[in-house]
Amino acid sequence: MDRKASLIVVHASAFFAPILIPLIFLFITKDDEVKDFAIQALLFHILISFCVFISTLLSFVLIGIPLLIFFGIVWLWYPVKGIIYAAQDRPYGYPIVAKWVP
Repeated sequence: MDRKASLIVVHASAFFAPILIPLIFLFITKDDEVKDFAIQALLFHILISFCVFISTLLSFVLIGIPLLIFFGIVWLWYPVKGIIYAAQDRPYGYPIVAKWVP
C-alpha cells in the first residue's frame, strides 16, 4: 500500500477500529512517516476515549454532558481533517499528541 493510502486508512480508522488499525500499521509498515502518524492516531484515540470516559462519569454532575458533546465533535472533526490533509498530501498532526511523537 502506498504512503498516501496508508495515511488515509490510519486517519479513517477512528470510525471502525481506532486502536487496532494504528497498531497494525505501526508494526507492519516500513515508512517512518506512516509510523509516526499511526502513533499519533493511537495516542489521540486513547486520549479521547479517556476523556469521554471521564465525561461520562461527570455527566451525573451535569458538567459531563457539554464535555461529551465537545469530545464527540473533536472525535469526529480531527480524523476527518486528517483524511482530507492526507488526500491532499499535506502534513498533518493531531492536536496535543503531535508534539509527543518525535
